[in-house]
Amino acid sequence: MDSSSDPRVARANDLDRFGLRRFLEQAIAAGLCDVIEAPIDLADVADALESDHAVWFRAAGPEKAELVGNVVGSRARLALAFGVKPADLLAEVVRRLQNKPEIIEISREQAPVQQVVLTGDQVDLTALPAHLSHGLDGAPYISASVDYVRDKTTGLTNVGVRRLMLRGPTETGVDLVSPSDLRAIYEAHAARGENLPVAFTVGCHPIDMVAATMRMPVDELGLVASLRDAPLNVVKCITSDIRVPADAEYVIEGYFDKKGHVESEGPFGEFLGYYGGVKQNPVFHCTAITKRRDAIFQAATIGGYRNERTDTALLNGLRTEAVVWQALQTAVREPLNVYATTSSGGMFNVRISLRQRVPGEARNAILAAFACLANIKNAFVVDPDIDIFSDAQMDWALATRFQPDRDLIVEGGLRTLPLDPSIAHGTRVGGKAGFDLTWTFGTGGALERTVPQTPKYQGKRFASVEAALTDGPKYFEELMTAIGSRDGREIVRMLDGFRKAGTLTRDDRGRWALK
Repeated sequence: MDSSSDPRVARANDLDRFGLRRFLEQAIAAGLCDVIEAPIDLADVADALESDHAVWFRAAGPEKAELVGNVVGSRARLALAFGVKPADLLAEVVRRLQNKPEIIEISREQAPVQQVVLTGDQVDLTALPAHLSHGLDGAPYISASVDYVRDKTTGLTNVGVRRLMLRGPTETGVDLVSPSDLRAIYEAHAARGENLPVAFTVGCHPIDMVAATMRMPVDELGLVASLRDAPLNVVKCITSDIRVPADAEYVIEGYFDKKGHVESEGPFGEFLGYYGGVKQNPVFHCTAITKRRDAIFQAATIGGYRNERTDTALLNGLRTEAVVWQALQTAVREPLNVYATTSSGGMFNVRISLRQRVPGEARNAILAAFACLANIKNAFVVDPDIDIFSDAQMDWALATRFQPDRDLIVEGGLRTLPLDPSIAHGTRVGGKAGFDLTWTFGTGGALERTVPQTPKYQGKRFASVEAALTDGPKYFEELMTAIGSRDGREIVRMLDGFRKAGTLTRDDRGRWALK
């Protein structure tokens, strides 16, 4: 049926609402994206992306292509994409994951990403503005590509994020050695002697990239719609039956070769901050490239000494937080927040804030984190007064609330990530550590565990200091509040009078009282 006659199309979004260009304009207005108008060689792009902001190049390479990188390399930019403050980002993602997805297929004539269609001899991946990201990389990489694959056995669409190493005009390498749904789907096809059709979007709204990092037992095309909090317009590819978001900037269509893991791919800088070595991987063959007429190519930042500000670390972190949050719902009574540190690649170090209702809940939270994601290596649990986004407060909690012989949990022989450079070569298991940085249950109210703060002068008023003390023991701040003192020294003189009269005492918390 012609989609123009489908009544659902009336509910379809503005086809630029979730376009990358629209988001970049919002990021510029928020002071989160820099624009470089001057022409730039592709050799200089990697250095220019060493920035706290997204960087939009208006004239990259000899083709003067539009190129943007580091789009989601900050929590502020991710929060902007979801329309919330950074502190509310996780809660908003969790809320949207509950949305029932709505997907609307539109015609090729309507789809912005198929305004330009290149097939046959027109296909040339080396004409795309892919740059060398790191000094020892095997070649320029298409680094911000979101893959869409249909699983023949289930009929579901799998969505992920993969890098593509340029091998020529129509071929790339692709990393498929790590355990993943896509690897399982591919190897099932290869075992049957079948190529696996795949489509990559390059240049998309940050929400689409967040959706691509989630691993859930659902049709993951629906995750894009759910996280957008709006209907998703999709279009069928030119050379396959795969549906992709119609508002992407580029789509690279093709297939993974059925020959299996037979070609070298890498090295490439990885999300933990170090290089991944040369691996045997499948080959991707390109059959078509489609794009918008004013398409913006997108590159991702990954690895290095600025790991905490890279696209991959921020995306990994948000996904880790969402998965851990879901695991905590049945492990403890009142989880408050989760933060996966981006300096650890957004996976290895996780901080959890909770309010313990019964003894042992901090340890429950630690074990839940270990169980829900293999990549989590160290879990830290704190009380509600500690800001888990503050390195200083976490260090303070570790220094003052933690006893190694009492509060450290160490487990070995657990599944881990082979990319971890600290594990023995060839080992697929490793250790995990949990740090209970909470006060021992029921002891947090002691004066010696109460954090000093500046006086607030809030409380009940009295006619005199004597009347206030007759009401019950009072801290000095409460006495100042009681009579509206803006000085305090006159109260010292009054207390001295009570002391000399033999009527003044103090309780074990240091409050003043009358005998």
